[in-house]
Amino acid sequence: MDLSLIMKVAGLGIIVTVVCQTLSKAGRDEQATYVSIAGIIVALMILVSALGDLFEIIREVFGL
Repeated sequence: MDLSLIMKVAGLGIIVTVVCQTLSKAGRDEQATYVSIAGIIVALMILVSALGDLFEIIREVFGL
């Protein structure tokens, strides 16, 4: 596992935070909530994909 996964999730978090703060300051709290939920879902999709790759590597190592 390399550093790119961590950078992707961190970058996504920074972008979501900036957008949420901007929307909150503009008085659009509902849209800010939707953006934060969407960010969580995208981050989970990235992590699930990485976990799938990890399990595939483990399966190959142990010959299962």
